[in-house]
Amino acid sequence: MINFLAIGIILGLSAGLAPGPLLALVISETLHHDIRSGVKVALSPIVTDLPIILVSFFLVAKLSDFNAALGAISLGGGLFLLLIGCQSLKIKNVRLEIADTKPKSLSKGILTNLLSPHPYLFWITVGTPTIFSAIDITPFTGGAFIVGFYVCLIGSKIMVAILTGKSKTFLTGRSYRAIIRSLGVLIIILAGKLFYDGLQMLQILS
Repeated sequence: MINFLAIGIILGLSAGLAPGPLLALVISETLHHDIRSGVKVALSPIVTDLPIILVSFFLVAKLSDFNAALGAISLGGGLFLLLIGCQSLKIKNVRLEIADTKPKSLSKGILTNLLSPHPYLFWITVGTPTIFSAIDITPFTGGAFIVGFYVCLIGSKIMVAILTGKSKTFLTGRSYRAIIRSLGVLIIILAGKLFYDGLQMLQILS
């Protein structure tokens, strides 16, 4: 259980802190309105991710008897995490000069997350297969992964909103870059595990 909780925490922190459309909107709403607006955006995955997860579960469950298909999904997940990890290692500063927008933070967060390809790619290639592996141990293990992921995903974005509202220096300083690069290394390690699992399912590795 601890292993899957740790994986959820790492993936959640990486998804929460890495630059992307949703994080940019968290920063924008905080700068142009207030911390509360940024927090509303940070909470949007709670609304948007459930249907994405359900569809992903359906697709992966349909393929559960086909090792070749699951192996290909695992390789795709490894590639997805590898790209995220490499992008994290190249991180510079987050741009804070974002155009003014009208307040409707939660609805904009929901729309941004629904239109982003990242949640779909993550849950189909990484999140759902990981949950299936965790549930094979115990249902509580699968729950530990989900709780660790969402607490860190949403919590880290809320922390960004608070820090942005109180001080812009965190996002443009060395500490933020160091955190993202460290997470990038861990994500690349997880990518290696998915590559290994995928090659085993494809019977390329024994």
